[in-house]
Amino acid sequence: KRFAISMAGLRPGQQVLDLAGGTGDLTRLIAPRIGDSGHVVLSDINAAMLANGRSNLIDHGITGNVSFTLANAEQLPFPDNHFDLVTIAFGLRNVTSKETALRSIYEVLKPGGCLLVLEFSQPTVPALLPVYDFYSFKVLPFMGKLITNDADSYRYLAESIRKHPDQETLKTMMEEAGLEACDYHNLSAGVVALHRGYKY
Repeated sequence: KRFAISMAGLRPGQQVLDLAGGTGDLTRLIAPRIGDSGHVVLSDINAAMLANGRSNLIDHGITGNVSFTLANAEQLPFPDNHFDLVTIAFGLRNVTSKETALRSIYEVLKPGGCLLVLEFSQPTVPALLPVYDFYSFKVLPFMGKLITNDADSYRYLAESIRKHPDQETLKTMMEEAGLEACDYHNLSAGVVALHRGYKY
């Protein structure tokens, strides 16, 4: 998440949307960088997660330049050409229609604005795949059952990661939504990737 924000090129006074922001981790990193003259909207489709994010930010003393909006990524309730940056971290894979969400994000970005998508992706080291699969489908659900008595949620996590588009496919989807100069950076050998695209 810190790497993602380091790639954002944030400046004081910017308008930012932290989409599917849940716990508020990215907002906590963004708010000091845009200063009192900037504004960040923490948004999530889940009211409980949004409340959790608000509490976390208050605990860290971040309140002045942040607001909160309950929103569906596929139908963003914001004006067109409004945000300098939109971030979505570990949330795009849970969106029903990723294509619709990417188009909606494109609309609310200002010309020159940037989208950052931080998400689990496809490992780029072939030898890592069997180990990664074993960990995802065997170890994670077992730990989930052991610690929280909820193996199903951890199994869903693994399955949702597998169904999420790989690096090149997501890059193409971003381009088809209208974003340009799209690229991505693999982290942890592709287990996570940061995608970036611009509206020109």
